[in-house]
Amino acid sequence: MGAKSLCLGALVLLLLRAAAAGELRSCEDARKVFRLRQLGPLRGFPQTPRAGVDLQVCSSKNPTCCTKKMEERYQAAAKQDIQQVLQTSSAMLKFLISRNAAAFQETFEMLIKLAENYTSTLFCNTHRNMAVEAATHVQEFFTDIGLFIFGTDISTEDFVNRFFDTLFPVVYSHMINPGLRDVSLEYAECLRMATRDIRPFGNVPKIVARQMGRSLLPSRTFLQALNLGIEVINTTDHLHFSKDCSRALLRMQYCPHCQGLTLSKPCMGYCLNVVRGCLANMAEVDLHWQGYIQSLEELSSAMHGTYDIEHVLLNFHSLVNDALVQAHINGPELSEQVNKICGPPVRKPTQSPGCSFDQNKDNQGLKMFSRDSEETLANRRKEFIGHLRLYRAFYGGLADQLCANELAAADGLPCWNGEDVVRSYTHRVVGSGIKAQSGNPEVKVKGTDPVISQIIDKLKHIIQLQELHAAFKI
Repeated sequence: MGAKSLCLGALVLLLLRAAAAGELRSCEDARKVFRLRQLGPLRGFPQTPRAGVDLQVCSSKNPTCCTKKMEERYQAAAKQDIQQVLQTSSAMLKFLISRNAAAFQETFEMLIKLAENYTSTLFCNTHRNMAVEAATHVQEFFTDIGLFIFGTDISTEDFVNRFFDTLFPVVYSHMINPGLRDVSLEYAECLRMATRDIRPFGNVPKIVARQMGRSLLPSRTFLQALNLGIEVINTTDHLHFSKDCSRALLRMQYCPHCQGLTLSKPCMGYCLNVVRGCLANMAEVDLHWQGYIQSLEELSSAMHGTYDIEHVLLNFHSLVNDALVQAHINGPELSEQVNKICGPPVRKPTQSPGCSFDQNKDNQGLKMFSRDSEETLANRRKEFIGHLRLYRAFYGGLADQLCANELAAADGLPCWNGEDVVRSYTHRVVGSGIKAQSGNPEVKVKGTDPVISQIIDKLKHIIQLQELHAAFKI
């Protein structure tokens, strides 16, 4: 079997060399490929080989089927080919992150809505007389939660305190001083300002602020990290290739066509040198990409336990109820403190409006989303991280993957070395990354791409955020 393979390889080598050694009679094969690939009009495409004195990259001592104009079209095609291969290679990774980013965002939106409904239901069922006035404050609070999770720069402590501060005038006029209605705006403001001093809700605001901070921040960073992952892939999918890289890709992919060698593929070592040179900047992302995936794993772990977002949001209404009970128990003492600070209010007794919150209507679409979703969300995170781990070395091994799976000739077969069809590539094969390219015989790499530097800085930022969360146990 081995002898037959050697004979077949030798025969292919002889045939390819015969085509490259001057026996090329027609350019028909090259014309067919040019037409099939839709690289441009055939007008000006040689019917027979000609001298290629005007060629800049695909020059040859032998007659050629290429013109300068065709060489330009081949160079554009070579760049398009490599970008298409890059996008194909990253398509599953991009889909994995994009799908989960959308799914987690939708889940967080549903959690916020459900938690808001639980809180509104608490007021309607247990404290109906103050439900209408409390509704605005409840809505504003959960709007702030959504804004925070989805990236707005606001403080969790501030919006928690604002909720309880604005809730106290409502509680005071309905629970501590029942029947008291229509207090002046000035008096309501005095009550709001006094909340921090008289602490009508005990330690509940501090407990809520701590829980919100420790549960919402990892979720916010997790979503930011997923969106950054999509940005990284979009950036590397549309990488700008240098002039030297473009010429090297042309020489590797299409210069053989000029000699009628439309079926030849580059040698593995030659392909690695060209693609590692072209993707040298992308390889610099590798270390930070691995750190990014590790950070996502740790963020996912931080979203479990006492401070997971599901537990905190879906139990918020219980803490609100605790706060209301505490205010009711300490009513006489609170009333006395308020009178000292704000003076006695003017009484204008009126009938309290009924609760306008329609539990059945507002819970439509949320019936399937219950506390059982906590386990579903945890499982989804675990499954996502498990799939993402498979792409930990994606950027470090991308050049090798492209050559092995898409571009290079199989081992043992004759291959193109940039000049001729040979049995094997004899130049030294360099490693991955910018530093390794100093000895690359095929591509000159000048320095770091500023666009790549920017996404590396963003990856570092996400990693640092996760480390801060871990350090402060937030």
